[in-house]
Amino acid sequence: MSAIPHHSVVVVGGGQAGLSVSYWLKQRKIDHLVFEAKTAAHVWETRRWDNFCLVTPNWQCDLPGHPYDGPDPDGFMVKDEIVAYVRRFVEKVDPPIREGVSVTRVARRPEGGFSVATSAGDVTADEIVVASGGYHTPIIPRMAEKLPKAIAQIHSEQYRNAGQLPEGAVLVVGSGQSGAQIAEDLHLAGRKVHLAVGPAPRCARFYRGRDVVTWLADMGYYEMTVEKHPLREGVRDNTNHYVTGRDGGRDIDLRRFANEGMELYGVLEDYDDGVLRFRENLAESLDFADRTYNGINAAIDRHIAETGVEAPPPSVYEPVWTPPAERGTLDLAASGVASLVWCIGFAPDFRWLDVPVFNGAGRPVHKRGVTEAEGVSFIGLPWLNTWGSGRFGAVGRDAEHVVAVIADRLARRLPPLDLAG
Repeated sequence: MSAIPHHSVVVVGGGQAGLSVSYWLKQRKIDHLVFEAKTAAHVWETRRWDNFCLVTPNWQCDLPGHPYDGPDPDGFMVKDEIVAYVRRFVEKVDPPIREGVSVTRVARRPEGGFSVATSAGDVTADEIVVASGGYHTPIIPRMAEKLPKAIAQIHSEQYRNAGQLPEGAVLVVGSGQSGAQIAEDLHLAGRKVHLAVGPAPRCARFYRGRDVVTWLADMGYYEMTVEKHPLREGVRDNTNHYVTGRDGGRDIDLRRFANEGMELYGVLEDYDDGVLRFRENLAESLDFADRTYNGINAAIDRHIAETGVEAPPPSVYEPVWTPPAERGTLDLAASGVASLVWCIGFAPDFRWLDVPVFNGAGRPVHKRGVTEAEGVSFIGLPWLNTWGSGRFGAVGRDAEHVVAVIADRLARRLPPLDLAG
């Protein structure tokens, strides 16, 4: 009977987070293996719509050994450019990766280390790095089961373009980054869109002569750690601000869309006998988004005043549309809605990790990715350490930190050299 293969480190997930870990492990010449259920960094190609683009400027893309290398640092890479950028990173890292292999269980071994069960056989490891992200299971509410079979339903990860949906109006549920951008994509394609708006914040694309991201970088926002954020770990539950990099970048203003014919509603609550019912909180959600928008701009105003930077004069957003009345219902047949796109996020699924590192909500407890269960680390989660932890901007720095901790632990486990031999 052949021995089970052993590796110092097993990395679960071959996206930019797992690849960044592999980069730093290779720099330290630490033996490791990366398992990826599909193909390296496949998400950008297989789970994004055709007109998808970055919402942060290209200059923020700073994977280890692979900063943005294109001609437009202040632009926003579109889907094909993102895929090409990540593929070049894969080629540079040249990771020891097993693609098409799923990890089905990780557990501690009585003699130390971990057993790793996969779809292609078992291995053992001293260290486990979970790099599979936190967006695993698309959230679709059970209410969806009650909708008429004639209504085509997809999740945001399945949306590609307006042409894939049947003729007729489209209901988009959720107004975070994906929901707002998919609603815009459909709207620009000439489709009649109904949008269920949630309590998502928004921000300006450009303000006082510069991209808002550039101002926030100057203000140190992207270096703020979870421990220093006013919300502490609560920031990890925040919905991302909606904005877009499309066509060179612009605001997403749902009020303007309403003026152009998009129908807006509050949070979707239920369905019964052909009619959808919404919470009557549309005005509240729009006002919250605008307060956030103006609040960020006001912080930039203070920074400009304090530093004496020359910039165009300040401004305050004034609503271009207000709901004439809250509409609490939508008759599907009467409105001609033929399809629905669920844009209400994903749920994490770490059931395969049989190690006590989770809190009561099923989320990993860690400090900058390092858990109290020695040998288990996480990487690539939103706000793992800073805002950029789940993005191209800071995942490489987080990976370097995690690998440094791993290297120290591995060194402490090595038997002492026999200098007398």
